Amino acid sequence: MDTIFNAKWIKAPRYRHDAALTFSKRFPAKDVKKATLQVTARGVYNCFLNGKSVTDSVLNPGWTDYYKRLQYQTWDVTGLLKASNKIEIRAGKGWFFHNWYDTDSKIVKPDEPAVIAALTLTFADGSQQVIATDESWGVTENEVRYNNIYNGETIDYTYAPKRPVKAAAIDYPKDILIPQEGEMILEQERFPGVKLIVTPKGETVIDFGQEVTGYITFDTPANTKRKITVTHFEMLDKNGNVYTKNYRSAKALLTVVPDGKVHTVKPAYTFFGFRYIAVKGMKVTDPAQFTAIAVYSDMKVTGHFECSDPMINQLFHNIMWGQRGNFLDIPTDCPQRDERFGWTGDAQVFCKVASYNFDTEKFFNKWLADLRSMQTAEGSIPSFVPVNGKYGDGSAAWADVCTILPWQMYLTYGHKQVLKDNFSMMKKWVDCMRRWAEKKDVGDDFQKSRDPFLHNNHWHFGDWLAQDLPDQEECSGATDHDYIATAFFAYSTSLLVKAGKALGKDMTKYEELYGNIVKAFRKEYVKEDGTLTNDTQTACVLALHFDLVENRDAAAKQLVRLVKEWGHLTTGFVGTPYLLHALSDIGESRLAYDLLLRKEFPSWCYPITQGATTMWERWNGYKPDGTFATPGMNSFNHYAYGAVGDWMYENMAGIRQQEGSCGFRELLFAPETDDRFDWVSASIDTVNGTAAAKWERTGGKIRYTFTVPPKTTAQAVVNGKKYALCEGINEITA
Repeated sequence: MDTIFNAKWIKAPRYRHDAALTFSKRFPAKDVKKATLQVTARGVYNCFLNGKSVTDSVLNPGWTDYYKRLQYQTWDVTGLLKASNKIEIRAGKGWFFHNWYDTDSKIVKPDEPAVIAALTLTFADGSQQVIATDESWGVTENEVRYNNIYNGETIDYTYAPKRPVKAAAIDYPKDILIPQEGEMILEQERFPGVKLIVTPKGETVIDFGQEVTGYITFDTPANTKRKITVTHFEMLDKNGNVYTKNYRSAKALLTVVPDGKVHTVKPAYTFFGFRYIAVKGMKVTDPAQFTAIAVYSDMKVTGHFECSDPMINQLFHNIMWGQRGNFLDIPTDCPQRDERFGWTGDAQVFCKVASYNFDTEKFFNKWLADLRSMQTAEGSIPSFVPVNGKYGDGSAAWADVCTILPWQMYLTYGHKQVLKDNFSMMKKWVDCMRRWAEKKDVGDDFQKSRDPFLHNNHWHFGDWLAQDLPDQEECSGATDHDYIATAFFAYSTSLLVKAGKALGKDMTKYEELYGNIVKAFRKEYVKEDGTLTNDTQTACVLALHFDLVENRDAAAKQLVRLVKEWGHLTTGFVGTPYLLHALSDIGESRLAYDLLLRKEFPSWCYPITQGATTMWERWNGYKPDGTFATPGMNSFNHYAYGAVGDWMYENMAGIRQQEGSCGFRELLFAPETDDRFDWVSASIDTVNGTAAAKWERTGGKIRYTFTVPPKTTAQAVVNGKKYALCEGINEITA
């Protein structure tokens, strides 16, 4: 057993609300061959040995449901030891203080940091000494006088820490401790300020040119004790003034009290989502006085895309930065307002392109464990994870993350372990939906057909933020919620069947269930002429992409009619990920490109015309008339609509897998060219190496270049003709 389990949880005997704490211990060390530190916190911690950080990671220990699972980290600190040593663990509230966490604990409150750690010294003779947290450790407040994951930090350099007092040992559970599962959170790219703005209201604003999740760093001026405040925000309003209403109650404020000396400022216990800052109390002559530091989980970039259209290149850039900005230990919905939750629906729609862009296997495996820990006894999944308590269980397309995400991870990386780990969760969710469908005690809100295979006995978010209702502020879209729920009931069941068969299980029972759901769907939602009762783009997309209709031509014509009548997409979170795929599948690649290239509102490119550097939450986040959508829900860094990126990889560039393949071991290159592009190039780093595709116009023809990794079979389809490919580079001109 790791030595951390022999340590004690400790906290301050008295705690001033909102202050950060420093726990410390002095000890001698001679003839040490190896030193290993294990540490975690109820809150966020950083750790120093003899004044030097033990790690380059930040916001440790990450975010889980701290009442069920709490990661601890293990660091090799041998090189930091001296003859006489001092270890410090500096702790703030972090995610532990969270709007949705209960406050009933009588041992440690959510706004009260607590730590546990064990330093194991192994000497040259093989003996060991363990220095573990207990009552012998000291604790005092430090210069961070206020810290809050939403509101920010106050750093007071005039504060003189008091003499440490003995820490209080507490009888807090240790059986929740687990070794680090996810990727570490690191400081990544740095963006010096690029533009100094004085707004019409006289505000001093720095533009970093890129929206990031993280924090800023700067040096305090010498010979001044004037308080400095820095407000973080995403957008200037139409008049060029600071706009913060969409942060809701989150203050996103960094406050610094200088002591007349030069200090390099950098927050330790929070993060912000921002492109701009507004500075008060400090003379700014050069925007580069401030640097924005991007902070996100340590994921290797595995996907690349580029083409001849600069706007589509910017779209891909925005997709990548939407992911960077929201993959911070968990897949958050947004990094700036008083929320920042791991919304399941957002992760579900984006997980495919996420796994092409970056190596997300370890990242998602950790979050899948969070999902499993929070699945309810009846099999439902909360709408965001982690969360302490029940919130919004079971919405279609949100809770279905527990089938869609494991299956996609299996497809991308080819490892059956993800199916083994999550098969029970997948099965429990499908069984839960079946029980809901079979319920007989239907209230007044559900006066529909009582076919026992229709998922129409629960609430749902619907096609979230669709644009097919007269009121653009109405969130749930025009597509019938029960229609969506039944479609996903069928889809999740089909994925469960596939997962079971991949694991060698008998799935006869669920194959029969799937057939009955499809039969019920067709009876309830398909007219005699083959069209769908729900006359919306999303309804057609789901029916086609999930293969729920017999007469595909009728549904295809209905979808094409709706796209042309509207003149633009109308889909929300549910329909958008599959929209262009559905159009390509019915031979409407040109129409799919039309939607991709559209610059007017609503479209993927419209935000780019407004200067966006990340994906927006809403199509109408910032409207053509210069007004904003409702500030109650309007993030400008929200990755969900970036799901279009997988169509860019798979259809524009043509990199996809053969049906039945996993881990990209059997490739199918089938680019869909368009005369508005001179060239398209993309690559994905697969488990066997890099798969790449490029097409470019030359001499009146198109030259295709396909790169096949080792141990991979591949085929290309160009102008309807099939080509067998070999490992390495293959060129075809047609």
